[in-house]
Amino acid sequence: MKVICDRAALLQAANDVGSIIPARSPSPALSCVKIVANKTGSVGSVSLTGTDAEVSVQLSLSKVDVVQPGTAIVTSDRFRAILSSIDDGDATVTLELDGDVCHIKGSRSRFKLFAFPATDFPPIADLSAQPNTRAQFTVMAGLLMRLIGRTSFATARETSRFAINGVLFKRDGKKLEMVATDGRRLALCRATAKGGAEKDEKGAGATSCIIPTKALGLLQRVGHDPEGGVQVTITDNRAFFAFMDGAKEKTPLAMISTTLVEGAFPAYEDVIPKDQDKRIAASRDDLARAVRQASVLTNEESRGVRMSFNAKDKSVKLSSRAPEMGESEIEMGLSGYEGESIDISFNPQFIADALKTVDEPEVLIELKASNRPGLFKAGADFVYVVMPVNLQA
Repeated sequence: MKVICDRAALLQAANDVGSIIPARSPSPALSCVKIVANKTGSVGSVSLTGTDAEVSVQLSLSKVDVVQPGTAIVTSDRFRAILSSIDDGDATVTLELDGDVCHIKGSRSRFKLFAFPATDFPPIADLSAQPNTRAQFTVMAGLLMRLIGRTSFATARETSRFAINGVLFKRDGKKLEMVATDGRRLALCRATAKGGAEKDEKGAGATSCIIPTKALGLLQRVGHDPEGGVQVTITDNRAFFAFMDGAKEKTPLAMISTTLVEGAFPAYEDVIPKDQDKRIAASRDDLARAVRQASVLTNEESRGVRMSFNAKDKSVKLSSRAPEMGESEIEMGLSGYEGESIDISFNPQFIADALKTVDEPEVLIELKASNRPGLFKAGADFVYVVMPVNLQA
């Protein structure tokens, strides 16, 4: 194998693939990236593949000159470190496999990286070999990224309830929905596919699955073109996401495959409050700033920020207190208020996490009582439920 690649594009692909490759593994091959160079006529391409045995990714590069096709299996972290160390002045880098050594060359640097036999690399799930395809459809990458960004932050990180370690992905015709929860908050985002995004190949009816958070993070890394199409295929135990090249519709720029999370997702519709009688409208930027300021004087023992909503003045006062540290008090005006005054406390990080994903200039807050969940909304497609915290007076 011998190829000449655009250095920046190769480094970006190596970092994206390497984001899921474990640095340490009982199987050394799982810590590797598979580099495959192909050439058809005068057209060459290089693909990079990595896996952690549950999630796999394959990225294709077109800015390459394939002198000799072939395959190299090299340790991912060292390969990325070498590419990062090569001078930015080098527009290209040359990869050449000689026996069990991969030579990596810049204009003024030379590296030898020991390679593994190609047969050592673990098999990757093949979409064409998957039985029982439940659904296959195409969605715009920008819309998919919006759904992921507004929900995945609310997943549970460590819990024995595996079903909430991922995000529920539901699809019914043109209607798409993602839901995530960690038991203390719940994020839901809906969208309607438009234009070519509703194209159906298989399974026009409703289907749902739970996608691991790690796989969704990888989707966000590679979803660079919001106008590109993503072909989604859901089988009994896997999901495939093919990021298509607009100029070559049958050529995926990236293919991500993941096992699905087993188990039943909680009945989330039951926890979304329906009887809130206090409705508040607030500037997203002002609220984010006030929450950030109030959270400065919180600690592990006192994580909450008290929000005192004043119906008469249409204002809210955010306050916090940390023993042996101090207190904070921030006031801000509200653009709308319906209902009576109320005091309620939330984990400020939970509020900040949601506001980061919102691009609407205004958010709506619906409340019932100080010991009942708060409901945050942005636009017509985002709903966020947060449980209050108890603070000592």
